[in-house]
Amino acid sequence: MEDPISTQKAPKPVGLYPHARKAGNLLFLSGVGPRVAGSDSNDSKVPGLKLDHNGNFLEFDFEAQCRSVFDNVKVILEESGSSWDQLIDVTVFLVNMKRDFQVYNKIYAEYFKENLPCRTTVEINSLPTPIAIELKCIATIK
Repeated sequence: MEDPISTQKAPKPVGLYPHARKAGNLLFLSGVGPRVAGSDSNDSKVPGLKLDHNGNFLEFDFEAQCRSVFDNVKVILEESGSSWDQLIDVTVFLVNMKRDFQVYNKIYAEYFKENLPCRTTVEINSLPTPIAIELKCIATIK
């Protein structure tokens, strides 16, 4: 297995893990959220999200989070020697399926017009930072 891949162009992982890892001609991405590049787990730099001092939503724009997480995945793929059109499997974690699925599905269709990877979408209770979506991806490397 090749060395772990990390990039300054994507948000820092919230634990001890790389952004991606190559194995043969496959690239495995760790969970990717919508935080902005350079932010760490303690930052509140999440597009479309503003919290009060108690952690309650002051502003919430799920569409902004979707677009940001897809853009973060693209950056990690490109920095790892792959690309968006080489995605073969996407697992999506949503913290509120009822509230967010329709918006997510609409934006997903915009980003995946050409490439149709396998996809699994699940609702989870929470994520380790105050985000509403995270992606786990597998891509090929040419």
